[in-house]
Amino acid sequence: MPLRLIIHDVWIGSIGLQVLLALVVLAKRTWQRYPFFSAYVSFNLFETTVLYSLFRTPKVYGYAFLVFEAIGIVLGLTIVREIFTNVFSPHPALRKLAVIIFRVVVIALVVLGCGVAYEQSGDARGISHAILLAEQATRIVEVGLIMFLFLSSSAFGLHWKQNVFGIALGLGMFAAVELINVTLIGHVSTATAQAFNLVRGISFSASLLMWAGYLLAPEQVASNAEVPKRAQLEQWNQAVMELISR
Repeated sequence: MPLRLIIHDVWIGSIGLQVLLALVVLAKRTWQRYPFFSAYVSFNLFETTVLYSLFRTPKVYGYAFLVFEAIGIVLGLTIVREIFTNVFSPHPALRKLAVIIFRVVVIALVVLGCGVAYEQSGDARGISHAILLAEQATRIVEVGLIMFLFLSSSAFGLHWKQNVFGIALGLGMFAAVELINVTLIGHVSTATAQAFNLVRGISFSASLLMWAGYLLAPEQVASNAEVPKRAQLEQWNQAVMELISR
């Protein structure tokens, strides 16, 4: 079977999985606890459906893809912020610091993207290059922050059976594949680029299955006994609070 047909089948399958995940989000009222993640799920379903309907009109598809990609970059970052604010919810100063860092990162990415687009004199290729560069930077930030979260999971009381862990794991897995894809896409042959698209589609489908599974499974909240560094976290929170209040 040609690789293009396999990619098409994976694309169709991902639409079905996104519908399933959207139904799970509705049934579990996930938007009440994770509004940005729920918005991301709804947007991805809308994006995939629209792009699939425009697939046979390459020019319109290309412009729509750029718009959706720019919006997806922002939504992906908001999920990272939501993950950290959820994990830091017992520690207001650390949560506030995470929000400040998030805002600085977003501003830096916007400036980076606008700078590249302006350099290219508004040419369509320049805008595409700016969005690609912004996505690459965004994926680096997402992968780095989520790796930090997992490496520090014991200190933060993050348990593998918690919903926020599953959301972070699924996002981190897909972001890592996307980072490889956007970094190498302009330096490989057409056949290799198609192979990357297939891997990207499979990793996204795996993330969808992971998110649906975590939302459907009973959630386990970490007890105080499972968080040996709670006192150290409180010290960090107090130190950050004193720093911010100066």
